[in-house]
Amino acid sequence: MRPSSPPAVTRRAGRLAAAVRRWSARAWGYVRAAPGTYLWLAALFVTTVLVRRMSPEFEAEFLRQRSTNIHQLSTDPVRVLISSAFWIDGGSWPSYAVLYTVFHAQAERWLGTPRWLTVAAAAHVLATFASEGVLLWAIRHGLAPQSAVDTLDVGVSYALAGVVAVLTYRIAAPWRYGYVVAVLVFYGIPVVTGRTFTDLGHFASVLIGLACFPLTRHRGPAWNPVDTFERAREQVRHRRAG
Repeated sequence: MRPSSPPAVTRRAGRLAAAVRRWSARAWGYVRAAPGTYLWLAALFVTTVLVRRMSPEFEAEFLRQRSTNIHQLSTDPVRVLISSAFWIDGGSWPSYAVLYTVFHAQAERWLGTPRWLTVAAAAHVLATFASEGVLLWAIRHGLAPQSAVDTLDVGVSYALAGVVAVLTYRIAAPWRYGYVVAVLVFYGIPVVTGRTFTDLGHFASVLIGLACFPLTRHRGPAWNPVDTFERAREQVRHRRAG
């Protein structure tokens, strides 16, 4: 087999460089269209690095001071509701980077930053009060220990669940019905099997996200996966023909 000539190698390298530039431009455009998502994600990266440098004992106490538990909500609710949204308890930052890109970024690009932030904040705040309210009721009726008032409860999962739910309205019928059923099942099963206040908070977040339908009006046509598939197939056919 004859080795490729220098001009051929140069052409291949040029095509590869052009493809890299093209995909880099698309990726940067995607990020720029969802600034809130990626600024939030960057903040989570910083706080995750900080937590990894803490001892387990210090980490637990540090996060508890920023936790939306009953004790903190009764003494300084605004501070903990804000601060709890910038720390991850369990899980890994790369997994959140994927989830934020798939769900938060899509919602922000579709709704715009103010409306997306409204959905995320509503789910985070209202689901927190709903779940902690149920926990307080359980404590008062002897169904949960008194120590639960200081339980560790930080993270961004309530906001994420609300945004996952509101994306139902981004999808065209009949596909949206399958999507919303999948979301309800995914977040509903733990409520039945686990029955923790966090499971309840996640399901409440989904209901809050679905209740944000008025914020989705006049945000352009719904996404139809069939149309996307047809466009992709047409592009492949065009490239093969060329």
